[in-house]
Amino acid sequence: MKIIFTIQHPAHVHLFRNAIQKLKEDGHQVHVYARNKDIAIDLLEAYDIDHTVLAGDADRLSKLALVQAKYELRLAWEAWRIKPDVIVAMGEPAVAHVAKLVGARSLIFTDTEIGTLQNKLAFPLADRIYTPECYQGDIGPKQVRYPGYHELAYLHPDRFTPDPSVVEELEIDPDEKFVVLRLVAWNAAHDVGHGGFSDPKEVVDKLEATGARVLITAENGIADELDSYKIDIPPEKIHHVLYYADLFVGESATMATESAVLGTPAIFVSSTRRGYTDELEDKYGMVFTYSDNDRHVRGIEKAIELLQQPSTDRWEQRRDTILDEKIDTTNLILEQSTT
Repeated sequence: MKIIFTIQHPAHVHLFRNAIQKLKEDGHQVHVYARNKDIAIDLLEAYDIDHTVLAGDADRLSKLALVQAKYELRLAWEAWRIKPDVIVAMGEPAVAHVAKLVGARSLIFTDTEIGTLQNKLAFPLADRIYTPECYQGDIGPKQVRYPGYHELAYLHPDRFTPDPSVVEELEIDPDEKFVVLRLVAWNAAHDVGHGGFSDPKEVVDKLEATGARVLITAENGIADELDSYKIDIPPEKIHHVLYYADLFVGESATMATESAVLGTPAIFVSSTRRGYTDELEDKYGMVFTYSDNDRHVRGIEKAIELLQQPSTDRWEQRRDTILDEKIDTTNLILEQSTT
């Protein structure tokens, strides 16, 4: 079969990379097209995935429509040339539009309820829309709910083996408690008007006061006074750090979920919520979400509470429950893109 995957964000690389590799090994013709956003291209190169960049990133919302139009036109040209059977993407409107033009099936994966504009543009023409069972919305007869998370396409034990040498490179003592703190840029279309922590320096100070080491990963530059906390490792290695961390604290729903499915408890601080983080909190007790006006204070308080608790195997047990009840999402992508 001829299959196109499109990449608009670093998370899409992780979601599809194992499926892309397996489809190629099975003899399918796989074409990957991307937008140059954040570290998406770095990840494609790190995983040795052949790809073509169709457009750059929009550095401000006013340019987003122009970049999107350029991306869609170039994708349409490539699809007309290739004549694919299937086009696969995560929440990308261009895929649904282009697939109709060239007679291909469009498969849209999404887990983000707050991406309302993107969803309105993508859903009407999509052939099938795949969401986790916990997705908070009824999309209609095109929707296919599955028992999993995007993050289990690459962090399921069948796909991921933790490497302790990554943590050793950061010169972290095996007996030392450490926390990964994630700060986001808040410049995505669905992030407008939202936020997380009000004072990252206070977060670092109070986490450090528990005796834990704080490692920061951030989308944008951070204050000079926090620069020494920032970890400098290749982006494809961050999941090994999350696996060995004692706690994740941050503004990223994706990284909170990654931590949870790896067995690391997560504090998610954001004025927006997601169905998947809510489920990981309510059903599995692996994520603690703070989204109200007091989210900064309450998020810090919960982080301190967890760091001061004695070590047990409860997080590993909760992770085992997740893995017992959820699927390897890559298997779903493979099955649906070839049938």
